[in-house]
Parts: sequence; structure tokens; C-alpha cells
Amino acid sequence: MNVICLVAGLLVAPLGEAVTLQWIHSIQKTLWAEDYRLRGSKLELTSARVQGTGAGMEPPPDAIYRDGAWHYTPALPLLATVTLRHSPYVAPYTVCAGNDCRPLTAWLPGLPEDALVSLQACPAP
Repeated sequence: MNVICLVAGLLVAPLGEAVTLQWIHSIQKTLWAEDYRLRGSKLELTSARVQGTGAGMEPPPDAIYRDGAWHYTPALPLLATVTLRHSPYVAPYTVCAGNDCRPLTAWLPGLPEDALVSLQACPAP
């Protein structure tokens, strides 16, 4: 059985079968969130939320505004991996597995300050 993992080189953090990825937009300073779940060995982006518009953050026409954010379901195929850029120039991503939400650096202790991190399927521990 597979789970979703964060992977950066030799650093690996198993998360579970569903995760939420959150970050603050570097220009607009608003929250963006995406929900992923595992389907076989691929990731399905099941929903997304963005608190504002502008600087490349325009929600699609079918988005619904509620609870202070635009909610929508992206029309993407299943993904083998989602690549994240961890950088000292922006706040770290927050990753939630169940009710456990932590910054990327707490999931992957020892993560270099500038690194590529993958969200991908991996064998359950």
C-alpha cells in the first residue's frame, strides 16, 4: 500500500493517503491551499482555495466564493509528483496530514534552506 510522502534527496516524510498543501503567495500575501489524495500511485488534486485575486491568482470561472476564499476543483490529470521550491526568500509551505499541520521544515528536519521537494507516492512505512 502506498502513502503520500515528502521527498528531498535522502529526506523522506510519509504523510498518509490525503494531504493539504498551503502557502502564502509571495506578492499578494494571501493564502493558497490545495488538497491532494492518493489514487493508485498518483496524486489527484481534488480541490483548491485562494483568498484573493491578482498576480497570477485568478480563480477559474466556476469558482465559488465562500468563507473568505475562492473554492474550485482544478481540471488536471492525475500527477506522478508535485515539485515544491523551498527557498529562504518566502515563507515555507505548510503541509497538513489529517489534523497535523506543520511547516515543510518540521516534516523534513535538516532540509537545506534552498531545495526542491517532491510530493509523491511512496511505499507505506
